[in-house]
Amino acid sequence: MDAGFLERLLGGSRTWTGPCVVITDADATVLNPGTDSIMTGGQKAYAPRVATGRLPANSVFLLPDERVLLTVDQMRVKDHLGQGVVKQTLTVVDLDHVVGIEFDHIRPLGLLGVGAPPAVQEIDYRPGTLVG
Repeated sequence: MDAGFLERLLGGSRTWTGPCVVITDADATVLNPGTDSIMTGGQKAYAPRVATGRLPANSVFLLPDERVLLTVDQMRVKDHLGQGVVKQTLTVVDLDHVVGIEFDHIRPLGLLGVGAPPAVQEIDYRPGTLVG
């Protein structure tokens, strides 16, 4: 991805932005869609693992001169004493391998000077209306 475009999309370089999902052209993470469990007799049942190029990130930081995107994923876990601990994972991504950025909102459109798309209008079918 172009560093200049990413700089506009993320609101400038050397500033933390997020949350988003960074999409790469490599199998960079392993997703676990289910949970592992212990069956009867102590036998373990492992959930399937799926390799993907989607890197979830709570924050991203663009370094355009180095052509690097830093991603930080934060997860709250409990330790063996039941205390809440924040686990942070830093990933350094080469911009040549970034193929997309996914947001769960449309605020970055304003940074690009693009207006919001029209809202989806639902069609109201009245009882007895023939459809098809």
